[in-house]
Amino acid sequence: MRRPRSTATTLAAATVLVTATALVTATIAAVATVAGCALPTSQASDKTGPVTIRYQGSANTVSLPELAQDLGYYPSIRLKWVGNTISGPQDIQSAATGQTDVGGAFAGAVVKLIQAGAPVQAVVNYYGEDAKSYIGFFVRDSSPIHSARDLIGKKVAVNALGAHSEAVIDTYLQKNSLTPAEIRQVQLVVLPPNDTEQALRRGQVDVASLGGVLQDHAVAAGGLRSLFSDYQLFGAFDGGQYVLRKDFIAAHPAAARKFVTGVAKAIEWERSTPREQVIARFADIITRRGRNESTDNLKYWKSVAIPSHGGQITDADFTRRQPWLEATGVVGKGQLKPTTLYSNELNALATGGGS
Repeated sequence: MRRPRSTATTLAAATVLVTATALVTATIAAVATVAGCALPTSQASDKTGPVTIRYQGSANTVSLPELAQDLGYYPSIRLKWVGNTISGPQDIQSAATGQTDVGGAFAGAVVKLIQAGAPVQAVVNYYGEDAKSYIGFFVRDSSPIHSARDLIGKKVAVNALGAHSEAVIDTYLQKNSLTPAEIRQVQLVVLPPNDTEQALRRGQVDVASLGGVLQDHAVAAGGLRSLFSDYQLFGAFDGGQYVLRKDFIAAHPAAARKFVTGVAKAIEWERSTPREQVIARFADIITRRGRNESTDNLKYWKSVAIPSHGGQITDADFTRRQPWLEATGVVGKGQLKPTTLYSNELNALATGGGS
């Protein structure tokens, strides 16, 4: 199922590709080191004071840990923002190699990292799809593309290789009876999410993967048409997990539990709070943190889009991707063992220790 990727059409895209390759190499090289000794993870221990947890954010958005902190769920945790991530695979690779303490990515990327030997564990779902919020694949109104077969030889913009959008595209093509040879002719182009809409409108790519407020902004601007979405393929589902390194969990069990449970509570706060209040809170957080960001796109926020209560993880979150994981060689046929990838023990909302 592996396909040759097209050359990135912008300098930014090329940078992402080089960075991703370097990070994969670093992750593999660091696995033995990570497994053999504890990496520095915080500036304090559970017993001596607040634990500092390093993380990467995303521009113009509020992550679940950032929301949990603002809601007061982390009295004994200090979140330390170290920059913004370029993709899920990059985010969890940074956590695995000790550059950060937590990272989140598409379930398939989590499987790939753990299969490579990285000593991390999935601890809570942090994103998903529902009827209101999903990843859509869009073309220009004038595009001749109307079906899966029309994608042969075309360029599709995604935020990262080996991540959510690639898995969805391949599943869409398989379900529409394209052969492996035909699927390899569909070219994936890596672009930063904030550049994707304009690349599509300029004709640099033929299809663009868009989600969240970026999707809604693009649709509101007009001139685009939906080809398909992951919600159409799978219905509502949990899409990806936060991972923590096992050495961090061992060194800071109480902080790890508070962190995960705080994320779970933040999920339910978003689910139960009126939309206008959620947007207002997000806008206030972004304004106060002073990162020179915009709050304009927040008006498009629709839902938390995580079906499971408190982000509880199940086997299905991984087996849903099993055909793609096997087809791309991430795991051997029948070798996926979901229970080795995750634990809900740190999530009080999943274990009955919270509401």
